[in-house]
Amino acid sequence: MSQAASSSTSSSSFAAPGDKPALHGLRVIDIATVIAAPYCATLLGEFGADVLKLEHPDGGDALRRFGTPSQRGDTLTWLSEGRNKRSMTIDLRTPEGAEVFKQLIAKTDVLCENFRTGTLEKWGLGWDVLKAINPGLVMLRVTGYGQTGPYKDRPGFARVAHAVGGIAYLAGMPKGTPVTPGSTTLGDYMTGLFGCLGVLMALHHKERTGEGQFVDAALYESVFRCTEELAPAFAMFGIVRERAGSSHNDFAVPHGHFATKDGKWVAISCATDLLFERLARAMGRAELASDDFYGAQTMRLAHKHDVNEIVRDWCGSMTREEVLQRCYATDTPAGPLNNIADIFGDRQFHARRNLMTMDAPDTGETIIVPSPVPRLSETPGTVRSLGPKLGEHTDEILREVLGYDDTQIARLRDRKAV
Repeated sequence: MSQAASSSTSSSSFAAPGDKPALHGLRVIDIATVIAAPYCATLLGEFGADVLKLEHPDGGDALRRFGTPSQRGDTLTWLSEGRNKRSMTIDLRTPEGAEVFKQLIAKTDVLCENFRTGTLEKWGLGWDVLKAINPGLVMLRVTGYGQTGPYKDRPGFARVAHAVGGIAYLAGMPKGTPVTPGSTTLGDYMTGLFGCLGVLMALHHKERTGEGQFVDAALYESVFRCTEELAPAFAMFGIVRERAGSSHNDFAVPHGHFATKDGKWVAISCATDLLFERLARAMGRAELASDDFYGAQTMRLAHKHDVNEIVRDWCGSMTREEVLQRCYATDTPAGPLNNIADIFGDRQFHARRNLMTMDAPDTGETIIVPSPVPRLSETPGTVRSLGPKLGEHTDEILREVLGYDDTQIARLRDRKAV
């Protein structure tokens, strides 16, 4: 770890000790796997919800094996994304396990699940059953294609959602092979965010009416919802946007990524004539923003290759830091294309405490994870613990939430229900 990263990371909490978080008193059950629906539960947990992570006794959540292994045996992904959760093992397919689950549902506000459509119904634990037990329950259901429609029974993964939802087609160089749009799990995180938004709206509705409901979140829909004007542009004019590489030249020029002399990259965005005027001054070529050259956006769009070449040559003549300092001096929107090493050395990330240092349980080491967002002025999010060991809190949850004694817990273990 660099000295800069070490000195600027924060402790595990933004809030003062004793402060009640925004979602204090909310109980969430997470029976989902990997990222999409569990990420919703993670977000709720960061702001104070008590998240019970119910996992199959045989291996638990697959996220425990996704990513770089930790010394404890599970992965860094699990330690980061399983934060603030209490792990209980339970086999929902056993009669005893299903009964325990129903008892927990009766004492729960939110349930997050992402089994394939119809799986919980097959186990006798569908929405109608759970709603009858707890009419105020809010249930997040994440699948690849939603609970309805001709594709509802197909398996869904974020990579496929990127393709079906329309963003993977746009990622890559013109006429080249479409590439992964940033991360293979982007659609999972997007759906977790949309799912969390749906849960909070449903909880608000419940507060007014006492009625629960389920939130139907499809991976491909979350992706499609973030595609700007693709739908209206095609419907009105038949426009099919193609891959544009590092530049987005349909609306603004220059608006893309440009290499610098030291082999690094900068992003520059001139969406208006005023912003291009600032860039022209940064380049020492104020005349480029005049009416005789490229002062009007329409002119820049008509000569986009020439404009981009001018900017490309200018960036390539200096280091990244030199380019950025000239842009900053004229308020030109620009920034570095950061890799994770750049982020660890970035003053803004440290000033905003975007990196949190936590003790990794059972390893004797520390781990740095992203901090909770967004920031609430009075009840900010916290990371109280990293991802737990499988079943670490089984007995604790059974005793605390359901009032089970040692004999009852031993009987469940004998039946392999937990």
